[in-house]
Amino acid sequence: MEATVDDLSAAYDDFVAAASAVLEARAQSGGEKTAATDAALEAFKQRWELFRVACDHAEELVESIRQRIGSECLVDEATGSASAGSAPAPLAAAPGIKPISAVRLEQMSKAVRWLVIELQHGAGGASAPGTAGTGGAATPNAGAGPGPGGQHPEEGGQ
Repeated sequence: MEATVDDLSAAYDDFVAAASAVLEARAQSGGEKTAATDAALEAFKQRWELFRVACDHAEELVESIRQRIGSECLVDEATGSASAGSAPAPLAAAPGIKPISAVRLEQMSKAVRWLVIELQHGAGGASAPGTAGTGGAATPNAGAGPGPGGQHPEEGGQ
């Protein structure tokens, strides 16, 4: 995480320096278009792209950590290991729901996450039917096969 912050900071500093170089080149040329202003603008454009890439990497890291924390909280809540006093009461209030193992819950969570990622990378509704077929292929990567109750085929079909 520290390396990502350092990369983002360095990319930002380079971007600001490139912006300053554009302003200086324009001031020296009196607002005229010259080879120096063109070079400064090109360097600015490159630094802007590098900064955007660094921002994307940082955003991916934050999203990954957010999902990991969310998964851990979900597992804790479902298995009752979050706190001894508060978790058993909600579980006891739903007698029709079978308990689920933490491993199976994590597998299902990963499968859903992969399907969401595939849908996000698609072209909206047009690619949704195509991703439903690949969702079954992504599900085994997320878990270790069908869990208790044979729920695995349902995940791939949705």
